[in-house]
Amino acid sequence: MSGVDAVLIPVKAFARAKLRLAPALSPDRRQELARAMATRVVRSAGRLGVWVVCDDREVADWARQLDAGVIWAPGRGLNGAVQEGVSRLAEEGVDLVAVAAGDLPLATDLGWVTEFPGITLVPDRRHDGTNVIAVPSRLGFTFSYGPGSFARHLGQSRALRVPVRVVHSSPLAWDVDVPEDLAAVST
Repeated sequence: MSGVDAVLIPVKAFARAKLRLAPALSPDRRQELARAMATRVVRSAGRLGVWVVCDDREVADWARQLDAGVIWAPGRGLNGAVQEGVSRLAEEGVDLVAVAAGDLPLATDLGWVTEFPGITLVPDRRHDGTNVIAVPSRLGFTFSYGPGSFARHLGQSRALRVPVRVVHSSPLAWDVDVPEDLAAVST
């Protein structure tokens, strides 16, 4: 295990989050759900340092109220914000960074994700997206979120020739993107 590990959680403005859930939830309910899920992910960090990368003042204030660090990355999009966050954490002396999506309603413990010396990937339950990825911060990994990100992240992990662990069956595989995903949410 590394000397210093952290969790980095990219969080979109709550008011703009979860738009694909509009057929099932009102704007207020989507905002409430996004905040509740992100809070759960922050609290699941356990012993790990927690950082939120964002470009929204309300999200930054929320993160500070939960004692999470804030990395301000305006106008970078998801991939750019995560890349910036991992680079900044490397500069702060963090050895291994677990990047966790903020919409994991079943998250309870992220600590185990950093207990592997290489790269850990937790794809979503459809094996399409990447819900959690832990990488050595100075590896030079390039993040590539969006549809098909799991395959891209796995390919890059193998190309970097470091040990790779893929965890398919985990509560972290359940994220909330579309109305059908709400079955896991009991908030």
